Amino acid sequence: MVISVVSRGISHCNNGLYLPPSFLHFVRCMALWSMKKDPELEAALSRNRRWVVNNQIKNIILGYPSQEAPVKFLQRKFKTLDLQGKALNWLKKYPCCFEVHLRGDEYYCHLSKRMMYLVDEEESVKSMQEPVFVERLAKLLMMSTNQRLNLMKINELKRNFGFPDDYMLRIVAKHGDIFRVVNHSGRKSSMELELISWDPDLAVSAIEASAHRHGSEPCFSCSLPSSWVKSWERFHEFNSTPYISPYVDPRGLTEGSKEMEKRTVGLVHEILSLTLWKKASILKLGHFRREFSLPEKLNILLLKHPGIFYVSNKYQLYTVLLREGYNGSELVEKDPLVIVKEKFGELMQEGLHEYNRRHYLANLEKKRRIGMGLDRLDKRKEKSGEVSEQDQGEGLGSLFDPEERRRFYKVLFDDKSP
Repeated sequence: MVISVVSRGISHCNNGLYLPPSFLHFVRCMALWSMKKDPELEAALSRNRRWVVNNQIKNIILGYPSQEAPVKFLQRKFKTLDLQGKALNWLKKYPCCFEVHLRGDEYYCHLSKRMMYLVDEEESVKSMQEPVFVERLAKLLMMSTNQRLNLMKINELKRNFGFPDDYMLRIVAKHGDIFRVVNHSGRKSSMELELISWDPDLAVSAIEASAHRHGSEPCFSCSLPSSWVKSWERFHEFNSTPYISPYVDPRGLTEGSKEMEKRTVGLVHEILSLTLWKKASILKLGHFRREFSLPEKLNILLLKHPGIFYVSNKYQLYTVLLREGYNGSELVEKDPLVIVKEKFGELMQEGLHEYNRRHYLANLEKKRRIGMGLDRLDKRKEKSGEVSEQDQGEGLGSLFDPEERRRFYKVLFDDKSP
């Protein structure tokens, strides 16, 4: 598709090639999204993708009456999960997670016992992590311009931060001394969550906390190979200016200035530090442009700092990862909730291996049966060939005997013969 666009964009003129402005804009946009691929971080995203899909299927099944969903219902949900193919085939790939059975003429799916055990363990961890969720939510509000965030926008990223689906009841309602819901316009889409109690102890970023532990000045770290000379030079130049905390009110900073860029990079770094997987959708982050004073073209800013952020367009979903949060394809520090979710991933992988093994053995058996059939056919052909040669030899062999031939012709041409 890209090649056809490129070919249409280029035309010839008397002086050589002519590149129309629309084509130049297309190339410029493509370049803005380009970043050298990191195989290990791409592998982390790929592994995470299957987990995210199955986790959503799990939530759909748990939300269904009696926690058992018709496969036809799940099939309709496949479009929202950005999946293709048959839901039944997908579910059968993970027998350790999902159990499918036929009732009448319709298939139904429920979670396996081992899966339900992990669901209970996850709920237990969420209950223990409640104070952490309160701090994360408070820190997000503290970074916003007016200490308020739209509830619909928070819902888009709630699972990135590990917030339970019922966080409004479990966190907000329980801590009325910290949070309150406001709605100045009366529309449901305008409901906002507001911070009513500022805690200075929480207004410390991950970078500042790390600097305090090491007894140094707060600054960013770069996770690039030494061969990236120009990127390292730009990073050192950027890092030479003082660090600006994301909890500082940005209204005193000039839009487009180096100070504002420093504060924005620090803010995105802090937001990603608060997430479970140290990553987030760039599109969803952009929805908070007004609340966090983010630039209109956030992707350009992120691509300017490849030593701090990694931008990927895997699955055509633009995602930003915090480089320092990963060692290869593994997280450096794992939240207790991540550990439980990784058990889910291991169970998923175990089921996939079992599914693949069954198919491998079934294919071997199929080939064996086909092979046996071919062997029998070959033997029959060989046997019939031997019989025909033997018959042919018995019928024609006498004609090729010299003595017999002489007698034959003598009888045939000699009139005197009896």
